[in-house]
Amino acid sequence: MVKHSFAHVATWVFDLDNTLYPPETALFDQINIRMTDWVMQVAGVERAAAEALRHRYWREHGTTLAGLMRHHAIDTAAYLEDVHAIDFSVIGEDPTLAGAIAALPGRRIVFTNGTKPYAERVLAHRGMSGIFDAVYGIEDVDLVPKPNRTAFETVFAIDGLVPARAAMFEDDPRNLRVPYEMGMRTVHVAPKAEPADHIAYHTDDLAGFLAQLA
Repeated sequence: MVKHSFAHVATWVFDLDNTLYPPETALFDQINIRMTDWVMQVAGVERAAAEALRHRYWREHGTTLAGLMRHHAIDTAAYLEDVHAIDFSVIGEDPTLAGAIAALPGRRIVFTNGTKPYAERVLAHRGMSGIFDAVYGIEDVDLVPKPNRTAFETVFAIDGLVPARAAMFEDDPRNLRVPYEMGMRTVHVAPKAEPADHIAYHTDDLAGFLAQLA
């Protein structure tokens, strides 16, 4: 029974983008366009090459920003402010998901590779303000992103959570390996399952999955 597998969980950790809102809203597509603009500017390449480079940096370093920081000189504060200055009207409230999260026993937190102000705006548009005990962004981990183990260790130390008594919900399978190795229950949230030894569960309906656990 699914509920039994989560009976020990005292802290529920949620990724933000494409996890707490459905990927079909294409919110992150807006950010991708802005990130590509920055790659074009910083690397001095045309859009097609910048798109490929952006994806390569994301694949090799966890985030485009991490790749830019590694290979180019960049104003990180200006970058983070600009790429997150998007139109939030494409996402709406989800009272069913908000209620399912609020009903979870224990502590509930958000851990994103985006910034905290950006995360808080997304949560507000989703009708989820006030249901999380903490929100952690890339600034809380000195710009070292998931899936780096250091990022998880930093946030978990700040929050005081015990990995063996926590669960992680995330759309990117890469970002579930370290939580699994640390002893967390892992849930892949995405339209399509990607079976892996570090993924305990998959769901394409987060609200429905959580409703089984409350």
